[in-house]
Amino acid sequence: MNLNIDIDNFSSPYSTPSDEKKESTFHLSLDGLPPMVKTSDVFRGDKGNPFLAPRGVWSVGEKLIVSDTGQNRVFIWNSFPQEEFEAPDVVLGQTELLHTSRNAGKETSASTLQYPSGIWSDGNILIIADAWNHRVLIWNEFPTKHGQEADIVIGQPDFESNLTNHKGLGQIPEANTLNWPYGVFSDGKQLWICDTGNRRVLYFEQIPYTNFACADKVIGKLDFNDRDYENNDPIWPYSLRINEKGNLAITDTQFYRTLIWNNHQDAFTEKANVLIGQSDFDACGQNQYALFPSPSSLSWTYDSFFYKDGILVADTGNSRILWFPKVPTAYAEMAENLIGHPRFNISSENSETRFGTDRQLYWPFSICTNGNKLILADTGNHRIIRFELNDIIA
Repeated sequence: MNLNIDIDNFSSPYSTPSDEKKESTFHLSLDGLPPMVKTSDVFRGDKGNPFLAPRGVWSVGEKLIVSDTGQNRVFIWNSFPQEEFEAPDVVLGQTELLHTSRNAGKETSASTLQYPSGIWSDGNILIIADAWNHRVLIWNEFPTKHGQEADIVIGQPDFESNLTNHKGLGQIPEANTLNWPYGVFSDGKQLWICDTGNRRVLYFEQIPYTNFACADKVIGKLDFNDRDYENNDPIWPYSLRINEKGNLAITDTQFYRTLIWNNHQDAFTEKANVLIGQSDFDACGQNQYALFPSPSSLSWTYDSFFYKDGILVADTGNSRILWFPKVPTAYAEMAENLIGHPRFNISSENSETRFGTDRQLYWPFSICTNGNKLILADTGNHRIIRFELNDIIA
């Protein structure tokens, strides 16, 4: 690839892209920590109309899927791009590659999108959170053509409807309605939707095969019509992940924390076992009310992803990725490493990051892993980064 992320050689606000992939120096020499990253590649979408604030990324097999959120479309590459700029194989949400309007400048339909975010796919089924249409779309077979229509809609009775909770603002939520759904996750059989605006997570025992399907259970509420919330609940659930051991992580943006359950089945009836980012359930301070971030604090966190025995957390407001080599078992545990800054006490607002567009992160919203690769939506820099992770974090 042609652009190396280099945080240590920081003498100039400008950089010259390299012609070859090089060993990354994206590490923490000042803290004496080993580097997390071997190499890094940058993708910016199609050269004629590149990404604008991408807020969702997913990779399965050789495929790369990106929610180009600011332009109301989803890009699909059937194999990882080999250049910084490369046209996608498929574009969803628009009928033409260069179009960017909400709902393709038309009425809402099975082929349009408005502020797409969360993505999940096993390479066959594709599921996209179409957030501002207050729905989740499902393609039963992986799309192969531009503007391909979805097969199933969740949250709306048909593909032409897009009101909050089906009937509009102020309506009581139900088992089959949605309000700003930003995150989706599946194990290939079950489905979880972060129904963010309703401050809850909906659970489906199987991926729906009919429109307007009702969820089977809810996380964060006493019942499907409940609108109240307690500090024990996910206040603004933005993403959800489950690992092979059954651990559940819900990224709770509004309280600057990630909730961890040791067993995902407990989440329907019990509060989380552990919090990342806060010392207790009543704590809700940005960076724990400190002026600068620390290894245990978070700011506007939007995503997390289990990797090996640990978890990666997108600390979005601090423009960094935190690494916990073991899933935390105590509140406000300290991260052991990070990507995005040379020290834990730097945030995106500090002077050391002013010139960081080619060397640092700017509001990373979405992360996923594929083998030993970490793929990241570097939203504020309008790009996708693929990191090859070092074995030291195994």
